[in-house]
Amino acid sequence: MKVRRSLLRWSAGSALLCAALWAQTPAALSLEQAQQIALKNHPRIASAALSAQASRFVVKQVRSAYYPTLSGNVTGVGADRGSVLSAGAITTSSIYSRQSSGVVANELLTDFGRTSSLEQSAKLRNASQNQNVTNTRAQVLVEVQQEYYRALASESVLKVVRATLDLRRLTLRQVTALAQSALRSTVDVSFAQVNESQAELDLFRAENDATASQARLSAAMGYDREQPYSLSDEPLPPPLNPNVDALIAQARRERPDLAALQLNREALDRYADAERRLRNPTISAAAVAGVAPIRDDRLPETYSAAGVNVNIPVLNGGLFKARREEAESRAAAAAKDVDDLSLQIARDVRVAWLDANDAFRRLDVTARMVAQANEALRLAQARYDNALGSIVELNQAQLNQTSAEIAAASAKYDYLSARAALNYQMGALR
Repeated sequence: MKVRRSLLRWSAGSALLCAALWAQTPAALSLEQAQQIALKNHPRIASAALSAQASRFVVKQVRSAYYPTLSGNVTGVGADRGSVLSAGAITTSSIYSRQSSGVVANELLTDFGRTSSLEQSAKLRNASQNQNVTNTRAQVLVEVQQEYYRALASESVLKVVRATLDLRRLTLRQVTALAQSALRSTVDVSFAQVNESQAELDLFRAENDATASQARLSAAMGYDREQPYSLSDEPLPPPLNPNVDALIAQARRERPDLAALQLNREALDRYADAERRLRNPTISAAAVAGVAPIRDDRLPETYSAAGVNVNIPVLNGGLFKARREEAESRAAAAAKDVDDLSLQIARDVRVAWLDANDAFRRLDVTARMVAQANEALRLAQARYDNALGSIVELNQAQLNQTSAEIAAASAKYDYLSARAALNYQMGALR
C-alpha cells in the first residue's frame, strides 16, 4: 500500500514538473507571425484607425447641408388684447395670446458651390487620415522587424558568450593542472582566472541584453508585459538595388506620410476655395405649417406659409476676406510642408541605403575575421601547449576569437535591420 502511494505521489509530482516545464517553454514565433500580432494588437494602429473613422463622419456632417431640415415647435404666448409692439424688437404683426404647434422645414437651394467645396475638403482630409493609418502600420511593422532582429542578434551573442565561458573554464582547468604539475607558473593560473571572471561578466550582460530584447519585442507587438518566444531565423534578402535615385523616386510615390501631406494640402486648397465663396449669396427655401387650438377668436385654427430667402452678404467688417486669406496662407504652408518632406525622404532613403550597403559589406569581412581568429587561436593554443607561447598570447587569441564571433553574429542582423529601415523609407511596408 505504501509503495502504491509512493508511486502515485511520484507520478503526480512528475506530471506537475512536466507541466511546469511545458509552461516555461517559449512559444515558437516567426517574423511574419510577430508582424500579424502587432497589426492586430498595437494600440497606435487602433488609434489611427479610429481617427480616420471620425474624419469620415465629418464628411457626413458637411453633406447634411444638402438635405432639408425639419423641426417641430410648440409655442405659448400670453398678451394683452390688441398688443402690437414689444420692447427690444420690431414686430410686423399683432401679438395675440395663443398656444400653437407646428413644423418648420428649411432647404438650401444653392450657396454657389461653397458646400460642395467643403465636402471635397472633408473627403480629402478623410483620405489623408487613411494614409496616416497606413503610415502608422508601416511604423509599427518596421519597429517589430528591427526589434525581432535585435532579439535574434542578442541570442546569437549569448550563444557566443556561453561558448567563450566554457572555453575559458576549460583553459583554467588545463592551466591549473599544469601548474600543479610544476609545468606552468601560478601567474598563468591567475591570468586564466581573470579571463574566466571576465567571461562570466560578459555572460551576465548578454543574458540581460537578451531578456531586454524580448521585452522590447513584446512591446513592439502590442503586449504590456514580456512574452518570451523562441524566434525563427530569417534568411538574407535579395541584393541591394544599386540605383539609389530609383529608390528615391519609388519612395516619393509610395510613402504614405507624403501622400497624407499631399492630400491635406489639397484639402486646404478646397477649403480656401470654400472660404472664397463666402462672398456669394445663399438661396434657401422655408415652409411652416401647424395648428393653434388655443387662440384669439380673430385667428384661424391652422396656419401655413412658404417662401424663398436670398441672403446677400454686403459688409461684415472684413471677416470673410480675413477668413479667405487665412485659408490661402494655410494651403500655401501645407504645400511647403510637402516640399520639405520630399527633401527629407530623399535624404533618408540615401542614408538608409548607405547604412544597408555598409552592413552588407561587413558580412564578408566578419566571416573572414572569424576564420582568421580561429586559426590564430589554434596556433596560439599549440604554441602554449608546447611551451613556446605565453598565457598572454593565448588570452589575446581567445579574446580576438570572441570579438570576431560576436561581430559576425551581429553583422547579419545589423544588415537585416538596415534593410528593414530602408524598406520603410521606401514606403514598401504596409
